[in-house]
Formats: sequence, structure tokens, C-alpha cells
Amino acid sequence: MSLMNVDPVPRTSYHHGDLRDALLQAAKSLIAEAGIDNLSLRKLAERAGVSRTAPYHHFSDKNDLLCAIAAQGFQRRHAEAVANFEDTSLTPREKFEQYILDYVKFAANNPEQYELMFGRNIWKQQKSTQELRDVAYPCFQHQVEMIASWQSCGLLGGDSPLRTSQVIWGAVHGIAKLFIDGVYTDVAQIEEVSQRAIEMFIEK
Repeated sequence: MSLMNVDPVPRTSYHHGDLRDALLQAAKSLIAEAGIDNLSLRKLAERAGVSRTAPYHHFSDKNDLLCAIAAQGFQRRHAEAVANFEDTSLTPREKFEQYILDYVKFAANNPEQYELMFGRNIWKQQKSTQELRDVAYPCFQHQVEMIASWQSCGLLGGDSPLRTSQVIWGAVHGIAKLFIDGVYTDVAQIEEVSQRAIEMFIEK
């Protein structure tokens, strides 16, 4: 058989916007399988079935890719938190309970993405991109605004929404990390552990 008659390796066809989403999804899968250190744009291209240069049309380098994955996580969490907080069918307590539970569940269900959102790979190394900061900071600010609202109605104590938010976030982040790192191994206990934390914070 002539080499001229051999079909080329098939590659998946994407629209421009779809390719970026597909690359992000493929990158998250690769990180879950082999860790951040083993991720590269070359391996990403292979996983997505595109040319080696295709990822560079969307991400300048590996750090840019990691920040995009983290940004996607913040966008999702922020949208969930806003929808929950603006749900008029819920009481302030129910909104607070749902916020805490959703946070821990998101971390447990998306461990690699969560680690990028709040881990040292990006923030401690001061490698955050503008895209990431543009979605992360509003997410943080909204948390403070929710805490202020729950304080104003007497659900939570404290006179500083910022400091109270930092303490609550620190506690919930710690719970999330214990599940992610396998210290707490039974994910079925997420609701029970989260509920105990909620009861500790709510004013009696």
C-alpha cells in the first residue's frame, strides 16, 4: 500500500470557543490522572486530539492553563453562591447552611480544580493571571457581603464581616481539605460534618 493512500490520524474538529472548553476539560482529566507536575500543553494536545500548536492559541503557557482551570472553578462556585443567596424561597439560615454544604461538596467532588483555586501553585508563587483575579476577587467579596447580611439579621455574630468571613472560610476550607487529602475518608459524612460546623457558627 502506498503511503500516499494511508489516511492521516483523525483529529477532532472543534469550533474556536468549544476547543478552549474541551482543552480545559482534558487538562482537568490529565491532572486527576497524573498530577499537575505531569501536565504539559503537548500532552494536552494529544489528549484532546488536536495539533501540538492548538493549545497555544488559547493558553500562552502551562501557568496560563492552570489559572484558566482555577478561574473556571471560581466562576462556577460564584454562580452557585449567588443563585443560593438570591433564592427568595430560602430563609437566611437555609441559605447559610446551603452555602457551607455546597462549598465542601464542590471541593470534595473537584479536588484538583479546588487545589488550583486555593493552593500554593498559583497564589503563593504570585502567578495569578488577570483572568483569574477578575473572577476570584468578586467571589471573595461576595462571601463577605453574604456574611454581612447574615450578621445584620442576627444569624451570625461578630462586628466585622471581613474577619468573620475569614474565620468561617478557614474552618470550611480545613474541612474540605481533610476530605480531599483522605484524612476524612467517608464522603457520606460531608453533610453531617458540615452541619456541625454550621451549628457552631450560628448564634444561639
